[in-house]
Amino acid sequence: MNEQQQTTVNTSTWKKTGSGIHVGSEGRKLKMIVYDLCVLAVVTYLILGVFPRGGALFSVRETVIQFALAAVSMILSRNVCKVYSQVWRYSRSNSYLRLLFADAVGAVIYYLVAEVLPFPRPTVFRMAAMVLLASMGTMVLRFLYTWLFKMCTSNSEVRGFFSNKNWFTTSVDRLIRLLTGISLEEEASSGTMPEKNKIRIAIVGAGRTGVRLAEELLSNPNAVYTPVCFIDVDREKVGRRVCGINVLPPREGNKEELDQLSVQEVVFAVKKTPEERAALYNRYKSMGYKIKVYTFPVESTEENGRRQIREFDVEELLFRREVDFLGEQTRSFYRDKVVLVTGGGGSIGSELSRQIARMKPRQLVLLDIYENNVYDVQQEMLLKYGESLNLAVEIASVRDAEQLDKVFRTYKPQVVLHAAAHKHVPLMEHNCSEAVKNNVFGTWNVVNAAEKYGAEKFIMISTDKAVNPTNVMGATKRLCEMIVLSRAAQQSGTSFSCTRFGNVLGSNGSVIPLFKRQIANGGPVTVTDKRIIRYFMTIPEASQLVLTSGAMAKSGELFVLDMGRPVKILDLAENMIRLSGLEPYKDIDIVETGLRPGEKLYEELLIQTETLTKTDNDMIFVERDEPLSREEIEEKLELLEHSLETEDDNVIREAMKHVVPAYHSPEEVNDKAIAEAKFIEDTATGAAVPVAG
Repeated sequence: MNEQQQTTVNTSTWKKTGSGIHVGSEGRKLKMIVYDLCVLAVVTYLILGVFPRGGALFSVRETVIQFALAAVSMILSRNVCKVYSQVWRYSRSNSYLRLLFADAVGAVIYYLVAEVLPFPRPTVFRMAAMVLLASMGTMVLRFLYTWLFKMCTSNSEVRGFFSNKNWFTTSVDRLIRLLTGISLEEEASSGTMPEKNKIRIAIVGAGRTGVRLAEELLSNPNAVYTPVCFIDVDREKVGRRVCGINVLPPREGNKEELDQLSVQEVVFAVKKTPEERAALYNRYKSMGYKIKVYTFPVESTEENGRRQIREFDVEELLFRREVDFLGEQTRSFYRDKVVLVTGGGGSIGSELSRQIARMKPRQLVLLDIYENNVYDVQQEMLLKYGESLNLAVEIASVRDAEQLDKVFRTYKPQVVLHAAAHKHVPLMEHNCSEAVKNNVFGTWNVVNAAEKYGAEKFIMISTDKAVNPTNVMGATKRLCEMIVLSRAAQQSGTSFSCTRFGNVLGSNGSVIPLFKRQIANGGPVTVTDKRIIRYFMTIPEASQLVLTSGAMAKSGELFVLDMGRPVKILDLAENMIRLSGLEPYKDIDIVETGLRPGEKLYEELLIQTETLTKTDNDMIFVERDEPLSREEIEEKLELLEHSLETEDDNVIREAMKHVVPAYHSPEEVNDKAIAEAKFIEDTATGAAVPVAG
């Protein structure tokens, strides 16, 4: 088994062909109905055919009629309530409550039908007794079925018993097969995974999710994992047994106890805060165990919910709290509107499209120059929503003003989300003209089209690299912000705003996919500088921020996000190596390659509360920025146009420094950051003495 692959535990559709368990869902359903009818027939005979009614018994004909009426009513009710669609071998209390509710409804139907038909009917008391006894008999059968299944499939000794064939074991096997569909004689000789070959795991969390995992693994003889203990902080559980296995406390002696149990991996099956999850991860990783996560939609009432034992995601590795911005106000804003997403095939654009599609827009229009990515998004949407989503895809460049005009004239979007841009810092340093043409003049074209065709809102996706930029990409995005905010100041019919955030996990060009490829190839993992820190957020978070800020925007806002604590890239690389079951510097080396062109050593903090205004959302702020006039913007664009004519990157770079005054060389900014960091360190150790006066 490939340890890097996800291990899916899906016992609700468990079948084995050739030997062992093999009962189709329709066959099992029919068998259950037959059992239930037998129970009802016995109960009906006892209530009506044995006990007297006013000194007389019901005749055979009358008893059969009442049985037929009760059977039709109860089986119909159970089918409507999906009693027979449940997987009873993994039944829980809600399954039995559903059965009781269905029988109560069936009893009412039976009474009403019996009242109308011209046949002698039992008293209400006897009818109620029939239904209650039938329900009890049915529940006893379900309990027996569940008990036999769990006992027989999880107990190797029981299965081994049936390898000794004689008339007694064969008879018992036939009885069990009749009740549950399990042939233990075949099971004993099947290719069941031996216990010694299974991965022994400790489950962190003896709550509902952890117990669900243990039950599924114990009842599945072919499961790759076998639980040997729980670890839980609940004092009422510690020292006791859950699912037949011990519950241990998370104490210092855990390592010795777990080693005695031959634990190989630790599986998290409990909800924790990012800080608690980080502490747990570091604790058990330092003990040398491989860490995995069990996911199960505990809030779902469906028996076949997706559940997995899987590797840690990168998002979990960073142990940041994922933020859910989307509220009803945001959803209602995009509902029943025509929404255009430029760069709809990119990392952010595609996730924006997914989020918007769930909000039921009148029409969703995706615009992108790269047809392959946007085609994939289109097919994903069609597969998921079919004709319920009015989706249009346009292949066009934001540089092409005429084509943009045609798109806006055709669809007349009410909301424009501008995500199209070149974002790769080093590549744009060597292709300055392309960065300016696509980012600056592309944004200018989209802004003009949105205003011309009366879009209600225009939201531009910006980046933290626009804050005091040290590279051409960041400088172009800063100029884009200036363009959008300038247009907002002109108070046209369109609301213009920008949304700025940091690095996005898993996006095109992100460091995470690069690290994964390097680790898969055996290393080394490369970092440009071991001192680098960055702010991270997930793609869904970034998209939700854009949508939420867009919904709350009036006009002229530059929204920024409180992104929490920064992440040291070196720590991220080390943890990703450990996550792969390897040791940094021993199995996989980490090598410094030097800062790339235009790269900052430290990303500047986005949140500086003295210059920001808080919004109704605690995580979203508005930066105060003085807008330029349209004439000033046009002068800057004219200067850039002249620089583009030279086709000289150095000339274009100098022009960018002129039009974006905050644009400085990376050496200048990095030297200042290093000096400040050294001063703080020296001050903390007493090596630096402030100069008086």
